[in-house]
Amino acid sequence: MRALAGLALAAVVAAAGCSAEPERDNNQRPDVPDRSTPAADATVGIEPELARFYTQELEWSDCGEGFQCSTATVPVDYADPGGDTLELALLRSPATGEDRLGSLLVNPGGPGASGVEYAQLAGSVVTGQVRERYDIVGFDPRGVAGSTPIDCVDDAELDDYLAADPTPDDEAEIADMEESIQELAAGCAARSGELVPHVGTADVARDLDVLRAALGDEKLNYLGKSYGTFIGALYADQFPDRVGRLVLDGAIDPTLSGDDLGLGQARGFERALSAFLTWCFDQDNCALGSSEDEARDTLAGLLRQADAEPLVTDDENRPLTEALAFYGIILPLYLTADEGYEPLNEALDLALTEDDGTLLLTFADLYLERNSDGTYNGNANEVISIVNCMDHPESATAAEAQAGLAAFTDVSQVFGPFLAWGGLGCSALADGLAEAGDGPTDDPTATPTGEPEPHPPVTAPGADPILVVGTTGDPATPYEWAQSLADQLSSGVLLSYDSTVHTAYLAGSDCIDAAVDAYLLAGTVPDEGTSCAA
Repeated sequence: MRALAGLALAAVVAAAGCSAEPERDNNQRPDVPDRSTPAADATVGIEPELARFYTQELEWSDCGEGFQCSTATVPVDYADPGGDTLELALLRSPATGEDRLGSLLVNPGGPGASGVEYAQLAGSVVTGQVRERYDIVGFDPRGVAGSTPIDCVDDAELDDYLAADPTPDDEAEIADMEESIQELAAGCAARSGELVPHVGTADVARDLDVLRAALGDEKLNYLGKSYGTFIGALYADQFPDRVGRLVLDGAIDPTLSGDDLGLGQARGFERALSAFLTWCFDQDNCALGSSEDEARDTLAGLLRQADAEPLVTDDENRPLTEALAFYGIILPLYLTADEGYEPLNEALDLALTEDDGTLLLTFADLYLERNSDGTYNGNANEVISIVNCMDHPESATAAEAQAGLAAFTDVSQVFGPFLAWGGLGCSALADGLAEAGDGPTDDPTATPTGEPEPHPPVTAPGADPILVVGTTGDPATPYEWAQSLADQLSSGVLLSYDSTVHTAYLAGSDCIDAAVDAYLLAGTVPDEGTSCAA
C-alpha cells in the first residue's frame, strides 16, 4: 500500500470542518456569460497541434445553487495530440462583484480528490472578498470523479484491498500484499488501461494551462492545497511566464523520493500524535495512559492486536483490521484539538477497554469516503495508488522494504511500519500493469539504465511571486517540505502558520487569511519570515 495515503484527506477535512451543503450564492451577478472566450494569446508559444485545445470555447450551463458546469477537452497523451481525448469536469462559482480579476482555479489535494465538489464549498474555500473578485473554478483532474475516471475494482473488492494487511510479517503475508496490489493493477489495466500511464501530475499540470487559456486568462491564478501544491509547483516550472497568483498551501517537496515522502509523513504524524498526547495527559480519562512511552507502546500494541485479530465492530462483516485502525487513528489528527482530540480519545478508549473498533471504523470510513451502504464517494482510493506510483516510480523488493523498515520504525513506532512498505507497493503495481501491457512508457525521470531519478528542483525562473504556505505541525505535509519548495522556487515566498492543522488558509487564523487575500487581490506578498500564531 502506497506510503502517501495521508495526502488524500484534504477534501475530507474541508468537508468535516464546514457544512456539507453547497454554498448558496444569492448575490450572483445576472450578467455572467454562458460561454468563456479563450485568452487572446492562447496559442502563443504552444505546439500548433495543441491549438484546438487552447482555443476551445467553454459552454457553461446552470447546475443548481448558483453554480455553472462545463467540460473541457484535453489530449490523453500530450505527445500525441491528434490521438484520443478526454473530458475534464468543471464547476464555476461566478464572481459576486463587478470588478472581476479573472478565474481562480482550485484543487483540494489527493491525488484523487474532486475539485468540482471542492468548488461547491466556495464559501469555505476562499473568503468573501476573494469571491467578489474571482470566478472560483474547480476541476476534477484527469482520471478523477467526473473527468474520465479511472476504474479498477468494484466496491466489495476495494473494501478488501483497503483492509488488507499493510505490515507483512513473513513471506506468505508479503506474497498476499503483492497479490492484492497486482489484482488492483490488473483491474485498472482491464477497465482503464489506455488512461493509466497518463494520469501523472505532469500531465495534470499541462491540463491546467489548457484550462487557463480556455477560461480566457493570460496568467494562471490558482489555489492548491496538499497534493494540489504539487500540481501548482509543476505548472510553475513548466510555464513560469504564465504564472499569475499561485497559493501553494500545505506544500509537497517535488524533489523527494517516495521513501523520503513516507518518512516525512511518519515524522509529521508523530508531531501530531505528540500534540494529541499533550492534550490527552491533561484529561482525567486519557485512554493511552499518562506518559509518552506508555502511550506510544499502547497505541502500537493496539495496531499489532488488530493485525493479529481484527477488533469487532457493529458490522459483523467488517472487523477493524490494522489498516482500518491506522486510518481511523490518523483522521482526527488532521483536525484541531477542539474538533478531533476528544473523539479520538473516545474511540481509543472503546477499542482498548472493550475491544470494540466501531468508532475507529467510522473514522476510517470518513477518511476513505466510504458510505454506510458500502459504496464510495468517487474513486480517490484507486487514483491515489496509481498517480503516486506514476509520480514516484521508485520500486523496492521485499528484502529492500524490510531493510528500510528499521528507519521508519525509528521515526515512528506507531506509524512507521505502515508507511515503510510503499516502495513494494509501487513495485507490485508496476508488475501488475506490465503484465497487462499498460505500464508507464517514456518515463521522464528514468536514467539511460532505466532507473528512476528524483524530480529535479522546481525553480520556475522568471515567474511572478509564488506564495508557499506551511504549517509548522502539519501531520501530512510537514513544514520542512514548504520550506524546501519556497527555497527552490526562484520567486517563492514562505508564509508560516504555527499550528498542527493540515493546511492553513481558512483554518482559523485571521493573520493567514489576510496575508493570502492580500496576495490574491493585490499581488502583495508577506515580508520574508512572516509567521502567524494559531
